[in-house]
Amino acid sequence: MSLTNVVLGEAGCDNTLFLRIDSGKSLERLLFDCGENCASTLPFAEVSNVDQLFFSHLHMDHVAGFDSFFRCTYDRLTKPNHIWGPPGTAQILQHRFQGFLWNLQGGQPGEWRVSEIHESEIRTTRFDLGEAFSVAHEESSQPHQGIVWNGAGGIVKAFTMEHKTPSIAYLVEEHLRRNVDTSKLDSLGLKPGPWLKQLKDAAPDSPPLLIDGVRHEIKSLQEALMTKSQGTATAYLTDFLLDDSAMERLAETLHGCQTIICEGQYRHADIELARKNYHMTTVQAAELARQAGADKLILFHVSDRYERAEWLEMLREAREVFPNTHYPEHWELDLLQ
Repeated sequence: MSLTNVVLGEAGCDNTLFLRIDSGKSLERLLFDCGENCASTLPFAEVSNVDQLFFSHLHMDHVAGFDSFFRCTYDRLTKPNHIWGPPGTAQILQHRFQGFLWNLQGGQPGEWRVSEIHESEIRTTRFDLGEAFSVAHEESSQPHQGIVWNGAGGIVKAFTMEHKTPSIAYLVEEHLRRNVDTSKLDSLGLKPGPWLKQLKDAAPDSPPLLIDGVRHEIKSLQEALMTKSQGTATAYLTDFLLDDSAMERLAETLHGCQTIICEGQYRHADIELARKNYHMTTVQAAELARQAGADKLILFHVSDRYERAEWLEMLREAREVFPNTHYPEHWELDLLQ
């Protein structure tokens, strides 16, 4: 099982996070925000197979690249089309859906669902290609209890933050990893074999396994041989005020998260400007990573108000607080040339 991430877009430009969860049996692709010229940098096969699109909020620099994504997927039938975002997302996305001439779509199948993440509930609206996306069908409302998506390989949790408008912070967690402790085989008089994979994948109430001519109950074998360990986690944080209250809340929520991908809009010398605009500094992001006990911090979404030398200084300041801080790899190679 693996959880990998790639920040799309260049320094000082729009950015997007592309994340893949490979459970060994399935591969799920998640997209977080859709900045201009970001989704278009991915191979068509990757874009057309994105399973879920999550918006932090709908400011222009986070949604300007949506058309490129939508062009690849608007009539997709191979998997569900699902978008997530803060309150108001359905109305804005309906305008995006209808921003084209639809005179050949009559009768075509194809459904899009937009789920709005409110403080205490999730409201889902459906839009149909065959109707030229003209009707907002209110489908469901359910309590919001933290987890907004539960996939084959992991889950996504969502938390509402403040950006003078709701902005959603996301935490992606792999499911618990289940492995066979082969060191315990001898004590049971068993030898390794293809049956180990069957045991790992089987439900506890599955039919018994036949091992060297002897029948063994699945549940008993799993209790004796299987171990569980916490999967890895990645946080996506952008565009919100990181005051003392938010810092305390997120540090607890993200405790033990391996990778935090966080905006680095401002130098710490400009913290008052950051607060005024409900953003954060690179030093604040580093302090959050330190308090959360993260393994790695990746800074992105830096402001083009700064020169390249200042971006490097912002990185240096953050590393004084949290040493394992980086920009996306392709930025650093470019910045250090």
